[in-house]
Amino acid sequence: MPDVRLASPQGKWILLTTVLGSSMALLDSTVVNVALPRIGEDLDASLSALQWTVNAYMLTLAGLILLGGALGDRYGRRKVFVTGVVWFAAASLMCGLAPTDAVLIGARALQGIGGALLTPGSLALIQASFHPDDRARAVGLWSGFGGIGAAVGPFLGGWLVDGPGWRWVFLLNVPLALLCVPVALRHVPESSGGTARPESGGERVHGRFDVLGAVLGALALGLVTYALIEGGVTGVVVAVAGVGTGVAFVQVEKRRRDPMLPLEIFASRQFTAVNIVTLCVYAAFSGFFFLTALQLQVVAGYSALAAGTALLPSTVLMLFLSARSGALADRIGPRIPLTVGPLLCAAGMLLMLRVGEHAHYLTDVLPAVLVMGAGMVTLVAPLTATVLASVDTARAGIASGINNAAARAAGLIAVAGLPLLAGMGPEAYRSATAFDAAFDRAMPICAGVLVLGSALAFTLVRRPAPGCVRPECRTHGNITTPPLEAEGHT
Repeated sequence: MPDVRLASPQGKWILLTTVLGSSMALLDSTVVNVALPRIGEDLDASLSALQWTVNAYMLTLAGLILLGGALGDRYGRRKVFVTGVVWFAAASLMCGLAPTDAVLIGARALQGIGGALLTPGSLALIQASFHPDDRARAVGLWSGFGGIGAAVGPFLGGWLVDGPGWRWVFLLNVPLALLCVPVALRHVPESSGGTARPESGGERVHGRFDVLGAVLGALALGLVTYALIEGGVTGVVVAVAGVGTGVAFVQVEKRRRDPMLPLEIFASRQFTAVNIVTLCVYAAFSGFFFLTALQLQVVAGYSALAAGTALLPSTVLMLFLSARSGALADRIGPRIPLTVGPLLCAAGMLLMLRVGEHAHYLTDVLPAVLVMGAGMVTLVAPLTATVLASVDTARAGIASGINNAAARAAGLIAVAGLPLLAGMGPEAYRSATAFDAAFDRAMPICAGVLVLGSALAFTLVRRPAPGCVRPECRTHGNITTPPLEAEGHT
């Protein structure tokens, strides 16, 4: 049984290590959108290249995050976590030195692999290291510091882009890794997971890796993403191939003894419903944040720092009020919050239509941001809680991982498909007039997806049965990267 106490020096070092590791991936996800216009200008990149700059990272992260958790269970969570941190830092260095958009996109894909190793590992180390009496507080602190990092990220990213340059958005990860790795190797105990079986005398037994499932899942996402970004006849052919690969993925998962994605978990109607709502919500959010960072700079004329700071109120609202929202959902059930929250966010997105050339922050941007923040506060914590409460306690880890992967996959598809649906050409972000017109078409699409999610929540989501597992993380600060929360291991 883990016995490290949070108040001990070792406990504080473990918490520092996990916060540093998860902050690398968290900061990267929040600051890159702010840097996109400068990246495009410096590397003479098209809109599709900017889409791939975001999506190459999300593709490998979403496709491999469940496998990353399994690797930690098999080979040791500290070992895989440290490997992920080193990998992520090396890929970040490649991003910062990239001479062309093609090199940057390739390095971003490598970053996603590192993120898939370190993201589940950061929470798993807390779960495996701390005494049960301290675990909930440790996870809460980990999540809270992550929320602070999410709040600081856009501000820091904007300052770096306007100051030293966009390359430092990536190079910042290198000193963080140089601090994180020695601390992890010196102070964090090694641990491994698995399932203890009576017939093995209590020894931890691990199943086989579902490498084929991971490859097919990532390939299906990649093909569909390529089809949406590139469009045309080639896009249609690739889309068909992507759907076919997705069907093959499902068939493989059905037949494997130890699948990456155990399909029987979807026998829970509540779990299935909440994941469908997750797809709608995070698709809309990811599309919104991707385009809004461009809209504020290309059309409204904001600096990178001003654009990064503009959305800060919504993050602050989540950071300070999400715990209360989760407590309210515990009392009244998740159906109302998951119905009302998306509608508030949809209203906020429609208010963003007021943001055009020379937009005033207090009268045009802030009202939309505050309404968005209220919606995010209302729905995010109950969404995470309901995912965990919809399955048995023993499966909370895999349920959280599936929901996390679903959210990232939804964001991946949204960033790829929304510019196509809104009619954005390859050079749209270079023209304020063209981009503003496309943005005005895109926001109602995002709002419509949120309304669909609200209707599904009202129709399908019910109050969990008494005694269901509750999440240990109650503080949320970053909407685009939901925290992995688990009871046991991740």
